[in-house]
Amino acid sequence: MTDHTDDQPNEILAAAAEAKAQAEATAALVAEKTKNWPLARIGLGVGIGSAAVAAAVLFANRNKDK
Repeated sequence: MTDHTDDQPNEILAAAAEAKAQAEATAALVAEKTKNWPLARIGLGVGIGSAAVAAAVLFANRNKDK
């Protein structure tokens, strides 16, 4: 017969709890690694790039009959 503990009544729930704990540990590790990314610089670069694209579209679509 299988042995039962109070925390995990069977192997399936024990495996599910182990997988959940591993996923949470991985998520915490990823969050710690991404904490040090220079998000302000990335955001500024994306904003400047978007403004440049918008300016190029406006310039290309301007009325050329002057």
